[in-house]
Amino acid sequence: MSQGLLTPVILSGGSGTRLWPLSREAYPKQFLSLVSGNSLLAETINRLKALGPTASPIVVSNEEHRFIIAATLQQCFSEPEGEILLEPVGRNTAPAIALAALQALDREPGAVLLVLPSDHVVKNVAAFAKAVEAGFGAAMEGHMVTFGIVPDTPQTGYGYIKAAAGLNARPGVNELSGWAHVDQFVEKPDLETARGYVESGHYLWNSGMFMFRADRYLEELEKFRPDILQACRAAYAQKTQDLDFIRIDKEIFSECPSDSIDYAVMEQTDAAVVVPLDAGWSDVGSWSALWEIQAQDAQGNVCKGDVITEDASGCYLHSDSRLVAVLGMRDCVIVETDDVVLVADKDRVQDVKKLVARVKEQDRPEHRFHKKVHRPWGTYEGIAMSERFQVKRIVIKPGGRLSLQKHHHRAEHWVVVKGTAKVTRGVDEILLTEDQSTYIPLGVIHRLENPGVIPLELIEVQTGAYLGEDDIVRYEDTYGRS
Repeated sequence: MSQGLLTPVILSGGSGTRLWPLSREAYPKQFLSLVSGNSLLAETINRLKALGPTASPIVVSNEEHRFIIAATLQQCFSEPEGEILLEPVGRNTAPAIALAALQALDREPGAVLLVLPSDHVVKNVAAFAKAVEAGFGAAMEGHMVTFGIVPDTPQTGYGYIKAAAGLNARPGVNELSGWAHVDQFVEKPDLETARGYVESGHYLWNSGMFMFRADRYLEELEKFRPDILQACRAAYAQKTQDLDFIRIDKEIFSECPSDSIDYAVMEQTDAAVVVPLDAGWSDVGSWSALWEIQAQDAQGNVCKGDVITEDASGCYLHSDSRLVAVLGMRDCVIVETDDVVLVADKDRVQDVKKLVARVKEQDRPEHRFHKKVHRPWGTYEGIAMSERFQVKRIVIKPGGRLSLQKHHHRAEHWVVVKGTAKVTRGVDEILLTEDQSTYIPLGVIHRLENPGVIPLELIEVQTGAYLGEDDIVRYEDTYGRS
């Protein structure tokens, strides 16, 4: 992008319930490494590098995921880059993009937004870059660009875009270029209708990726949903800076109506155009979708982790923590984590969200947290728990430090397994190395830090009448947590 006006906007607010139990509310699918060694979010950020020079990305997220996103941005760029807008409450994509547009215009009056979900797979990055290049001129001219995926099968799980006459999107046509006006947006069809769409050559899957000038998006939003724009402008005007994050005013933004960009703008505007994209795209919207894009063995199985099979075919099999042995199964999904095992017919995986709803109804934690919980300083993982004790494995990244805190109901024993720990215990400061330990009595102010250059690993044994994570009184915190 020689003009240097392209501003990537990455939407990272989803919970990804359809890939439960790997995806949880506190650590949804965009943070998982599902198809490579990088998370889907990292893959999305790295994909931008194929576009040439762009403005630094704007990531729109919720508060809970802010430190994971900040760490991913640090991982992807050699120098600090990108801004993180924090939505105080979720209000769908139309308001989220409006906030990003306001931020982009503050940086560059001529900004062109490239809006990308954080959890999609694009195998052919060169084709992706070519499609962005094809749509950039249309966006500069004031068109509202969407990217339509060239369909290879009649899918019923996607919405479709009917392109105006003159665009042929039949499967197998690889030399697609340019753009066409949108004739119609179509809701998810039944199978027979989907077959007709694909055979006609004039329909594309709706990818949820967009490109337009920031000012044009706000103009169209004002035309069709002025209530959303008014709330976003007011909430954005009261934004505050918190460390590396931009916080949007909660009280005002909570009154903003919730709507998607599709309903609020794209299906209303007469400026919508579509760019065909044939780049090995998937929204990874289900276990069957993940099975389709992964390398399969001779029996059509995708096996991840410690898995052995006998007379099994067409299965997605995933093991996180132990051996999974599968015998005589056909077209199933088995996903094992250290606290949940999912077994499902591959044709029913769209209903996984119903199981998640059942877990919520029973007030269980498995819909929200993994046993390994991510914090800005590192991770902790439950190993054992009973009525009056709990054992955790804690890993603190180099330079990481927990808050200065105390507990009313528990004492803690720390044993260093690897690295060096700097411990504040009351008025004392001590250094502990491997195989050394300390005791933090109930009610004593304390802090744990990693002053070293390698991760600090330790075992924590908690004892007391109450062991909940809310038994923390923070006196000072590097990461701005209350």
